[in-house]
Amino acid sequence: MMAVLVNFMFNNILEGDVIDPDYKNFRDFTNSFVLLFALSTGEDWNKVMFDCSREASDGCIEGINCGNKVFAYGFFVILILVCSYVMLNLFILVII
Repeated sequence: MMAVLVNFMFNNILEGDVIDPDYKNFRDFTNSFVLLFALSTGEDWNKVMFDCSREASDGCIEGINCGNKVFAYGFFVILILVCSYVMLNLFILVII
């Protein structure tokens, strides 16, 4: 569900520090899902958040690396909180 949402909101971002046009992007559902799975492990999630939060006032190029600051901060923080909660519960389940 989150991959579809992020695909809808950030599909126009083609490049950034972590986002590249080939594999790590939100252009289609498969790439969105794989990138969100990698972010759920904690790998460079803050850099992807900053890639998606550039706006015109930050000097971005529309259609290449412009996003939405408010939605990016909210989405990625909620994603990491939910993923951390799920992983913590899985770890506790294995211990018990």
